[in-house]
Amino acid sequence: MGRGGSQSYCFLLAYEPVGEDATRRLDIMVKSSDGFKIAEEDLSIRGPGEFFGTRQAGMPDLKIANIIRDARLLDTARKEAFALTDKDSELNSFPELKKGLEMFWKGKIELFKTG
Repeated sequence: MGRGGSQSYCFLLAYEPVGEDATRRLDIMVKSSDGFKIAEEDLSIRGPGEFFGTRQAGMPDLKIANIIRDARLLDTARKEAFALTDKDSELNSFPELKKGLEMFWKGKIELFKTG
């Protein structure tokens, strides 16, 4: 693949047996030259992995939300969470929320603390 004004080519090769995921990846690459669409389809196929861990693929820690379908909702929730923690970084005014977060994130709660 190239950049700039020169002609470029992309050769897609697959060896039998081609699985369902490989077929989906090949299909999106044939149908689109938009890298964002290709990346979005790949994310949909493999899953985002852990947000605060080492796993690079698979199902995320999210229990209900879909990271692609619910991107706007997740962005709003993120902004609200930052606004809340800007006012009360230790969540002392929200003991049940703090307890729930600590239980959910178990030993990873330290990742959220700064300074």
